[in-house]
Amino acid sequence: MAANQSSSRGFAKSAMILLAFAGICATPARAAASADHLALANSSRPLSLKSNAVLVVDQDSGQTLLAKNPDTVVPIASLTKLMTALVVLDAHQPMDEELQVTADDTDSFRHSSSRLAVGTRLDRSQMLLLALMSSENRAALSLSRNYPGGRRAFIAQMNAKAKALGMTSTHFADPAGLSNDSVSTARDLHRLLSAAYAQPLIRADSTHPEEVMRIGRRNLTFLNTNRLARRQSGDWDIQVQKTGFTNEAGRCLVMQVKVMGHRLSMIFLDSVGTLTRFADAQRVRQHLQLEANAVVHSVAASAALPVSGAAGSVVAAP
Repeated sequence: MAANQSSSRGFAKSAMILLAFAGICATPARAAASADHLALANSSRPLSLKSNAVLVVDQDSGQTLLAKNPDTVVPIASLTKLMTALVVLDAHQPMDEELQVTADDTDSFRHSSSRLAVGTRLDRSQMLLLALMSSENRAALSLSRNYPGGRRAFIAQMNAKAKALGMTSTHFADPAGLSNDSVSTARDLHRLLSAAYAQPLIRADSTHPEEVMRIGRRNLTFLNTNRLARRQSGDWDIQVQKTGFTNEAGRCLVMQVKVMGHRLSMIFLDSVGTLTRFADAQRVRQHLQLEANAVVHSVAASAALPVSGAAGSVVAAP
């Protein structure tokens, strides 16, 4: 219970920061008074998240809003592909160069299937889109094989890039996240997510809802693996994202989103159940919106002013 109360107090403070940026809290005196009220009121409704490792950071203030096992080293599955994308872009190879999927790009770790048959030809930009949007393993493997020096040099550069970003608890063993030796922590992944956000192409490709591509003799539709990034979930403002799954890593999700006009990084690792990571993201957003509404009502009550839902509507978690 103490840990839950601590997390709740952190969210109360974060709600004040978000509202201050929105211009809702007009004076420092009001903000301070409301923060005390929120910390007390919120202790009775702690936030319960199902993912085993969680980190939520306010990108604009740098404040950690929630941390749950943020330094636990775990397999990260296809979250790896964000680093793959960074290394591809750093190489400045022609994005319109045609690449071909070969037998060397098949999954030798888990023998998973792929919609990209051996012999498929796509340009580098299409391979990158499929790796980020649809988490196509063969696309990631093909990108790495066509790197100067080949896949071994590519993986070495992935680890060099991780070191340069300060990801001290991270190791990459492959470019697709298929190996259990590709590991990281929620805190390190926040650094990776921030670096990915700085790349416009990664932002665009990772949040692209779907794409139709000519594969062989057929037109195939590829969907975003993040259900929140698809068109039917348009109430989310997602700036960059990536999902991942293996049995050992569990269900994983990292994304940078806007909540009430403020940028938040959300990292959810080792979730059990297909929808748990998405539900956790909904719970975080709902919690912040509830706290924001509580601040507005508290400030208005202290000033004897009417309130008209300034913090926006609350979306219920599934």
